Amino acid sequence: MKRILAIDYGKRRVGLAMTDLMQMLAIPLDTIDTNKIIPYLKNLFLKEPIACIVLGFPLNMDGQDTDATPLVNAFEILLKENFPETPIHRIDERLTSKMAKQTLIDAGYKKKDRKNKKLVDTVAAALILQTYLETK
Repeated sequence: MKRILAIDYGKRRVGLAMTDLMQMLAIPLDTIDTNKIIPYLKNLFLKEPIACIVLGFPLNMDGQDTDATPLVNAFEILLKENFPETPIHRIDERLTSKMAKQTLIDAGYKKKDRKNKKLVDTVAAALILQTYLETK
């Protein structure tokens, strides 16, 4: 079975998570600098069969676009150009960063570790993926 890849796209960093082979668990994968994400994904696609991409989509609490929405829209186009055979599903990512921080608190991470934005981005990607899995 193929894995599902989740992406929490940001201006500086991209958090990634992937399912297990049974597509039941969302597992934090990595955080990559935004300018290196496409080569990283191309390499990942060579190693792992990917069923689809789940892309976190930023919206304000009222459902309107955020400042990051145009960046994610442009990134989605880039994904479609580079991985045309792979379906892309948008998932509302409201509050995922706050939930990721709370998840780290609940898991017993020290305050210093919780300030690590790369760790927060990866956990946020896993939460986006978990949301997708629960709605699937």
